[in-house]
Amino acid sequence: MARMTSDRPWHELDAHDWRERITSGSATTVDGIRASLQRIDDLDDSLNAFAVVLADEALAAARTLDALPDSEHGPLHGVPIAIKEENDVAGCVTTFGTSANRTPASADSHIVALLRKAGAIIIGKTRMPEFGAWPFTESASGGITRNPVDPSRTPGGSSGGTAAAVASGMVPAGIGGDGGGSIRIPSDRCGLFGLKPQRGRVSPAPYPHLWWALGTIGPLTRTVRDSALIYDVISGSTPTDLFTTEPIGSLVGSLERGPRLRIGWSIASGTPGLHPHPDNVAAVHRISELLRSAGHTVVEYHPKHSDPTAAFVPQFFAGIRSEAQAVEDYSALEQRTRSVYRLGSWVTTAVRESAIRRGERIAGQADRMFDDVDVLLTPTVADRPRPAGVLSGAGPVRALISSRPSIAYTAVWNVTGHPAATVPAGLGTDGLPVSVQIVGPRNGEPRLISLAAEIEASV
Repeated sequence: MARMTSDRPWHELDAHDWRERITSGSATTVDGIRASLQRIDDLDDSLNAFAVVLADEALAAARTLDALPDSEHGPLHGVPIAIKEENDVAGCVTTFGTSANRTPASADSHIVALLRKAGAIIIGKTRMPEFGAWPFTESASGGITRNPVDPSRTPGGSSGGTAAAVASGMVPAGIGGDGGGSIRIPSDRCGLFGLKPQRGRVSPAPYPHLWWALGTIGPLTRTVRDSALIYDVISGSTPTDLFTTEPIGSLVGSLERGPRLRIGWSIASGTPGLHPHPDNVAAVHRISELLRSAGHTVVEYHPKHSDPTAAFVPQFFAGIRSEAQAVEDYSALEQRTRSVYRLGSWVTTAVRESAIRRGERIAGQADRMFDDVDVLLTPTVADRPRPAGVLSGAGPVRALISSRPSIAYTAVWNVTGHPAATVPAGLGTDGLPVSVQIVGPRNGEPRLISLAAEIEASV
């Protein structure tokens, strides 16, 4: 029998249990924040998850929350949350993983303000590669971030700092971003749940977009229910958002067992010459059998959509160029980033807009796929976690080639905008986490949350 919440160390608690310990009176918010800060102090020198730790601010916020009456406790009351460097936190420099910005943000981003309003405490900002360009969390200014499951390995990227912070128990949950797999890839590497939401589900404000049509913002968590809870807090749009989508209601309400689904599984990556690792294939087969035994209709399926490369690549370059143009000191960017900037000079406004329209056409093809199946099941990545230091000495071409296995199954869903989630599926033969990706139709997050919770309960 699992130990009661009150008997478990703080670093084993998810956000739900963390809040319950505080609101039940078993501990104070200050107790929890001190435990989180101690965990960071103990582990972060070796993992390098945090760029900034806001110890004094977090403790002050905890004291304020402890003084509130029960009636004013929010859904994330007292829960420490880590924030990826690309999001504004008042008083902190929004670095985007670079050393090229130096002026602190004057206000919180939209999602940070929503998290605070819900009672969350911002404990610090987590590392990312420059502009989130790579699925490895390494940079000249920030160093190498390591996987807490095996520190010799990468935690993936670009939300690798958040993944390392959550997987190591420094915090129960954190915020990442996903422009080609950057929530799902580090979730796979570190054994976490990570849902990339429908395009437009979460506002990037004060920025109008995140890598144009590719980027979304969302949490990395240890449990499906925490992800649902945080999405209920941060979902919604603002007048400055370039992309929006219709509301879907509470995801927490989708955690219960849902109807039996038509699930199509596929191990085809769509990338010529790229074959998935046997451990990742085995995970797909294992979860397929699990779902079949639970009453779902599970069949092999061959996705029918065009190659997304011509839509993804121009937006990738456009995203890097737009963020590079906004920094305070362009000369402080890494040489690799400046090379990518120059390589993308062919991406004019017309080329970028054409790529977005191409992505919408591919999205329409994917919509028709969901006439055949309710959910698509694939590997999350093609490879296994690489040794840390992948980007050391790498120019843009080598970095791009090294990235291909990581994004082979994820990037297409950034192009189309459909929701997709990484669900832990145990361990591979190497002892490292393995996962599957589940993909849903437009606005299909409730379906994915329900199915992911079912998988989570059975693995």
